[in-house]
Amino acid sequence: MLWAIFTVLAAASQTLRNALQRDLTQALGVVGATHVRFLFGAPFALVFLALMTWGTGDAVPAVPVTALPAVAIAALAQIGATGLMLAAMTSKSFVVTTAYTKTEPVLVAIFGLVFLGERLSPGIAIAIGVATAGVVLTAWPKDGRVQGSWGALALGLFSAAMFAISAIAFRAAIHALPSGGFGIRASTILALGLVFQALVLSAWLAITNRAALVAILRLWRPSLLAGFMGAFASQFWFLGFALASAAQVRTLALVEVFFARLVSGKMFSEVPSRREGLGLVLIVAGVALLLSLSR
Repeated sequence: MLWAIFTVLAAASQTLRNALQRDLTQALGVVGATHVRFLFGAPFALVFLALMTWGTGDAVPAVPVTALPAVAIAALAQIGATGLMLAAMTSKSFVVTTAYTKTEPVLVAIFGLVFLGERLSPGIAIAIGVATAGVVLTAWPKDGRVQGSWGALALGLFSAAMFAISAIAFRAAIHALPSGGFGIRASTILALGLVFQALVLSAWLAITNRAALVAILRLWRPSLLAGFMGAFASQFWFLGFALASAAQVRTLALVEVFFARLVSGKMFSEVPSRREGLGLVLIVAGVALLLSLSR
């Protein structure tokens, strides 16, 4: 159950990172705020990799050429997913947007079966369904009408799909490494992915929007914290991917909706509706069932 501990820590850290990035969106725009996660996260990922080699005694494994396409696909999908999520947050509440993106587990389960051959037991499939139903209730507009929310819904669902692709591809890359324990393999792919993402987005902004790149550097203090939290969360996500199926990890990650509710209550003064409350109960029930079946 070590993967479950890693996942909960990742979800909690990611909730704080999302909140920090949402605040930066107003000053830096969607692309700029997206880049903060990668530009300031990459150095921390390298530090985590160094600490992992020191703590485990494992050498950094050689990365086969066959693993590089998976890393590139995962990294680019994660960039797109993060940008879409932040764009959705500009038009919907923090909790609702988080819930939209957390329709991801169903997509992860499907992609995992198709691309990695990861089959789920009927019980785990039910757990994913229950938790996802809770996400849908949490994300449903308070007045019961979807009109006016289609834009945020589309952004959130496309974000979820790209996060799902990213999770599957990163897990494939971790398991493609030929040597080392799960910790060093996870840290190696994390460092490689974040450095690639930082270079790609830096080059893109240098060509298309140098002002945003300068603004990111000027706001280095809040950006540094967001980058650290992003790398910290990703470290635990990758450790989870190294030990359990992506579907299990991303279903347990639905506790992030609960964490987002706590953060939004303090930071954004968003009062939950009864429907959101019921949704949170279903999420907890689905997660509890998943954990009981994963022992």
